[in-house]
Amino acid sequence: MATPAPPVVLSQHRPAAAVGTLLALALTAFCFFTTENLPVGLLPSIAHDLHRSLTATGNLVTAYAVTVAVVSIPLTMVTRHMPRRMLFPLLLGVFVIATWASLTVANYWFVFGARVVTALAQALFWSIGAVTAAGLFPARVQGRVVSAIFAGSSMGTVVGVPAGTWLGQQTSWRVPFAVLGALGLLSCVTIAVLLPSSHPAENHAAVGSHPSSRRFWLLVATTTVVITGVFTSYTYVSPFLTEVSGFAPSSVGPILAVRGVAGVLALLVAGTLVDRRPTLALVGPVGLLAVALVALYFCGTAQALAVILMALFGFAMTLLVTSLQARVMLVAPGSSEIASATNSSAFNVGIAGGAFIGGLLLPASGVRGTALAGGLFALSALAITVIESRIAARSDAPEHRPSPA
Repeated sequence: MATPAPPVVLSQHRPAAAVGTLLALALTAFCFFTTENLPVGLLPSIAHDLHRSLTATGNLVTAYAVTVAVVSIPLTMVTRHMPRRMLFPLLLGVFVIATWASLTVANYWFVFGARVVTALAQALFWSIGAVTAAGLFPARVQGRVVSAIFAGSSMGTVVGVPAGTWLGQQTSWRVPFAVLGALGLLSCVTIAVLLPSSHPAENHAAVGSHPSSRRFWLLVATTTVVITGVFTSYTYVSPFLTEVSGFAPSSVGPILAVRGVAGVLALLVAGTLVDRRPTLALVGPVGLLAVALVALYFCGTAQALAVILMALFGFAMTLLVTSLQARVMLVAPGSSEIASATNSSAFNVGIAGGAFIGGLLLPASGVRGTALAGGLFALSALAITVIESRIAARSDAPEHRPSPA
């Protein structure tokens, strides 16, 4: 019988190529995160230009998320044998074309359709991106690699959404999307050149090191419930800040930047916290999100406190998504990519459900009620994380990979 090929660890042979690929994947994460969430900052502008209500325009976020939720697992299964050097340029090409196409016609349904096509590419990226990146480096640095990917999405919070919001307000909401398409093209070329040609099964991160079906499905439930709460409120954060907190529309971008900076600060501690205090890394941010959202409902009219709570929200959100991804890859009961696809679907079910629930609440309770509803969802998710952590504490398997020597 032939001996199986050893897992590919690119950094042992071409460390510069590994780092370059990781940076390109992080830039891809930045592009996808910003593209998905930028309508939040530009909601009034897009609604006015497309002659739609805030609720209808918010559905651009909902449809995007529903698409990712529905197609993540099927697309990952269909492409599971495709070399990643071929697959990443393909999905990025789809992203670039669909993003630029959405700028050519001032029609709501055309923009709606283009975002659905873009979401197909994003669905596949979040399923395979972190696992592919982890396979480029030795297992002992996997946590830091995952953090680097999420640094890209966090920079979307710090730079992408606020800068895009500002640029869209100064020019047109279409201009920041044109820039994102150009950045996606840069990532496409870089990955095509640097990513090695190898079979996905040769990736040492292809399976979970401590598989547990119970813990995995509890993590999926946590993701669904807490993200539903987050996006019940966050989808309508722009009108919340202007109507409830009393900020000028021009202040929304800088406030979102403060939220993003807090998210970057979370990345500075995320890797260490996940490695050394995994329970705190998971339970802590869910609890902080619950506090921030409930407090926004009661205290959101105080501008200084609203900014502080938005920063707390950003810190907790970044820490949570990093912790969830690392934990899912650890306890995946089978393929890490299928597990990541399942969690990505859950994440986007939460985005879609939250945006939809928030839209339903607007006529009944106003934009302020979305914060309270989000906080109640987060409190429910907190109970689930406590159950998962207790199962982990009773398990013979360690909760996390050993720290590097």
